[in-house]
Amino acid sequence: MDTEERDLDAAAEGSGEPATEAGETAAEPVGETAAEPVGEATSESTVADVMERDVISVRPETGVQELAELMHERHIGGAPVVDGEGRLVGIVTDGDLIAESADIHAPAQIDIFGAIVYLGSFHKYEERLRKAVGATVGDVMTTKVHTVHPGDRVRKAATLMRDHKINRVPVVDEDGKLVGLVTRTDIVHSLGL
Repeated sequence: MDTEERDLDAAAEGSGEPATEAGETAAEPVGETAAEPVGEATSESTVADVMERDVISVRPETGVQELAELMHERHIGGAPVVDGEGRLVGIVTDGDLIAESADIHAPAQIDIFGAIVYLGSFHKYEERLRKAVGATVGDVMTTKVHTVHPGDRVRKAATLMRDHKINRVPVVDEDGKLVGLVTRTDIVHSLGL
């Protein structure tokens, strides 16, 4: 476990707060990422205290090639996906783009009296296949997104990141509109490290 993970785990201790999830569907650049932390986090620090407010987001119809270029130019590993009203509908990461170019293997199957029985998860195969042939962000994005609200404690975001092995958590308001983003780096910086 490296120092960043230990500090993240320390920030996440004792949260136990449930995650919220965004709806489904899914893009155009909205702003530029501002990675400056705001002060040092305390046990009472809120997500609003450490979140990035000028977030680069994309729309579902953004092309995968355009997204890859944007991520490369802006040195980001992912972006929230918003609809025309600014509501969060997904997230897309470099992992989603890597899945697009990975080898896809159909699950093993056996034939029992004319019925095909899949030995692996056919749903996972369908998901990988969909991402591999995807031409737009909407084709490759993840729609089950863990989110936090500006008033949530920083430890809730840290706990989500640790428990779900994710690097960024979108911040949404009560209407589900994207208002910020918290990354592992934001949390580590807020700890004064």
